[in-house]
Amino acid sequence: MFLIDREKNEATSIQKKTFQELQFTERQHLQEWIRKNTDILGESLLIIQKEFSGFDDTRERLDLLALDEEGNLVIIENKLDDSGRDVVWQSLKYASYCSSLTKNDVREIFQSYLDEQTEGGIAETILCEFFQVENFSEVILNHDDQRIIMVAANFRKEVTSTALWLLEHNIKIKCIKVTPYELDGNIFLDTEQIIPITDAEEYLIKIANKKQEESKTKEQNQTRFNIRTEFRKELLQEMNQQSDLFQNVGPTKDGWLSCGSGYSGISYMFVVTGSYARVELWIIGRTQSENKRIFDDLFEYKNEIEEKFGEQLDWQRLDEGKGSRVAYSLTDVNVYNREDWEKIIKFLTSSMIKFEQSIKDALREVMRR
Repeated sequence: MFLIDREKNEATSIQKKTFQELQFTERQHLQEWIRKNTDILGESLLIIQKEFSGFDDTRERLDLLALDEEGNLVIIENKLDDSGRDVVWQSLKYASYCSSLTKNDVREIFQSYLDEQTEGGIAETILCEFFQVENFSEVILNHDDQRIIMVAANFRKEVTSTALWLLEHNIKIKCIKVTPYELDGNIFLDTEQIIPITDAEEYLIKIANKKQEESKTKEQNQTRFNIRTEFRKELLQEMNQQSDLFQNVGPTKDGWLSCGSGYSGISYMFVVTGSYARVELWIIGRTQSENKRIFDDLFEYKNEIEEKFGEQLDWQRLDEGKGSRVAYSLTDVNVYNREDWEKIIKFLTSSMIKFEQSIKDALREVMRR
């Protein structure tokens, strides 16, 4: 790593250090850095426990337990200057222990973790916000294979060799190399994903999936994801015939579709589930206090907005969460039942057009404040 001096137009080497030289420890330092900022691992994760020891008949503790954006449990094992020889075995053990955790188990583990933190919080509320759903019943946890992330400054060959073999056999595993540097008393931390190599990750995953698919004799039935994708295509096609609000939006893997309102962090959204369909204004992209301020200011226009819309709306401040929403819903419909699609699409398109028209003037006034 080098520091560039613009005035001298030269590069100065930044001194590479070891964690031992800097007197950093695994639990008090590296683990806490990751716990407070999972971007170190190159992705958005929700930490739900640290030093987890809730395994029956064992005294073993895994370093960090997290959830990824797909609801998979992620086992994070941290080492310092040397990975050691047993980190893969340890990680696989913990993954096997976690494989039997139910949705309720995960919620209780997370709540226990929150209760120990200064900021506290309610597990169900934070989980709903992380997965961007309204009800905890919609949250799907630990439904797929567990993932493993190993972190160290240096990985032994036996560790990287085993990790590559596991990856080829469709075990979701990563090795993240972390390197500390020091310059003028300031400490820098460089991170690099070495397995799978970032540029080759997609290819390696495809190879692993291909091997797995070849062992199957029949294709799996159409999944909920496939149904949602097909539904969203039909919804957008109909919506775009009536309005240009979602013209630049394409189908996504998520359970919702969103478009900008013209203001940062505020979106109009279509939400469909197995029990309801909803249009909403979702206020999420700023600080919690700013989001609540915008919602409260908008609430002052409630009567005016609802008079234009012609129906009462659902005003959800969501005090404990970061975001707030204004919504209008249709219940007793199921996106996974194709017979409901015509009814849902008609409701969503007509409601969204009227919803946006009813709220945009008040929103403009609020954002001018």
